[in-house]
Amino acid sequence: MKDFLEETKKEQEILDIGMKESLRAKKERQKVKRVFCIGNGESRIGFDLERLRPLGKIYGCNAIHRDFMPDVLTAVDHGIMHEIYHAGIAQKIPCYFRDWTKVPGFNYESMILGGMDAIEAEQHLKDVLVTNERGDSKEYVMHGSNLKGIVDMIKREPDKFKKDLIHLEKKKINHSTIKVSWIKQPDLSVSLTDISKPRDHGWACGASSGYVAIKNEKPDEIYLIGHDLYSDTDKVNNIYKSTNHYVAKENSPTPATNWINQWKTLAEWYPDIKFIKINRKNDGSDKVNGPIEEWKELKNLEYTDYSRLDNLA
Repeated sequence: MKDFLEETKKEQEILDIGMKESLRAKKERQKVKRVFCIGNGESRIGFDLERLRPLGKIYGCNAIHRDFMPDVLTAVDHGIMHEIYHAGIAQKIPCYFRDWTKVPGFNYESMILGGMDAIEAEQHLKDVLVTNERGDSKEYVMHGSNLKGIVDMIKREPDKFKKDLIHLEKKKINHSTIKVSWIKQPDLSVSLTDISKPRDHGWACGASSGYVAIKNEKPDEIYLIGHDLYSDTDKVNNIYKSTNHYVAKENSPTPATNWINQWKTLAEWYPDIKFIKINRKNDGSDKVNGPIEEWKELKNLEYTDYSRLDNLA
């Protein structure tokens, strides 16, 4: 009986040690600060991004707001930036945009018309302007030429202008050449130059979102999800292809060189942060699921598949 009790006591001690070690390891994992940078490559189709919400901040790119609300959104092309703002996203979450300069509303007419007669302007504005409601807004952001310059171009080559419009409409590309966003409150829109002083690096949206995430969150780990870089077909790889502000689905893949070099630069600037690229299969069967040649010297980079995300605590 005495031997049995001693043996039971030892087993309990072992169990207690195991439990303490498990709790310690769990606490260590919880100390890790993570950021999830979500691209719009097709490898993420079917993955529920909402599952990531308790595990770290979610930084999204471009049109992801159409399907999922990240914690922070980044965009660098004029068309999609104004789409995001017009949808009211920047009143809900921080949005980082390129060349996002807010100017006083009192100079709007002179800026947009460029000295053109207001009566003549009315005939053309509806064809070239995309804007949200002005309301009581005191500031606006504008991208594109002023109306006088556009009308002069139309008058010089009216047939070419019409052909260009037809071509863009067939491609489902928004052809508005003046884009205006009236600033609404609360306003959480930020220019990238405000976070990457003294200048915007001019990077594509993916690496720009990674840079913003690092500056804001100071994470230990960054997970790249949906940043496929390449395509496993001879067509463009993007969830939103053939939709407004995106190229047609028939297009060839977008060259990956800039994306690869920009992420590499970011990883080199921050060697203490671990960059983890999530692949769908991660078996090297194609360029989407294999290692990136240009990244082979990076010591703070690793590849894995979606099962890694299932084991995060």
